[in-house]
Amino acid sequence: QVQLVESGGGSVQAGGSLRLSCVVSGYTFDSRCVGWVRQVPGKEREAVAGLWNGARTYYADFVKGRFTLSQDVARNTVYLQMNSLKPEDTAMYYCAAGRPAGERCLALIEYNHFGQGAQVTVSS
Repeated sequence: QVQLVESGGGSVQAGGSLRLSCVVSGYTFDSRCVGWVRQVPGKEREAVAGLWNGARTYYADFVKGRFTLSQDVARNTVYLQMNSLKPEDTAMYYCAAGRPAGERCLALIEYNHFGQGAQVTVSS
C-alpha cells in the first residue's frame, strides 16, 4: 500500500523559507515520478516539482530558482525546500507519486497517489 506522509507546512512572511518533507512507503522510485503538487481553493492542482526515476528533478517555471526538491534515499524521504516565498505560493501542498507520461513529472496525469497535504501560507 502506497503511503505518502507530509510534514513541515506553516506560515511565513514573504521572502521567508519553509521546508516540506514527505516519507514515502510502499512505492518504488525506479522509473516513477515522485514530486509535489499544490492547490489553491477554487483552482486546479498544479505540479510544482518532480523527481523522475530517483535521478532527475524538474521544476515548474514559477518556482525555478526558488524551490529545490531533494531526496534522502536511506530514509525514503523527499523534501521541498522553498525559499523566497511569495504570497502567491500560498496553497495546500501535496506529496505525489505516479507513472511518468513524458511530461517531466510536471503534469497532473503523472500522479495518482497523494498525501494528506501540508498548508503553506505566505503573508505580505
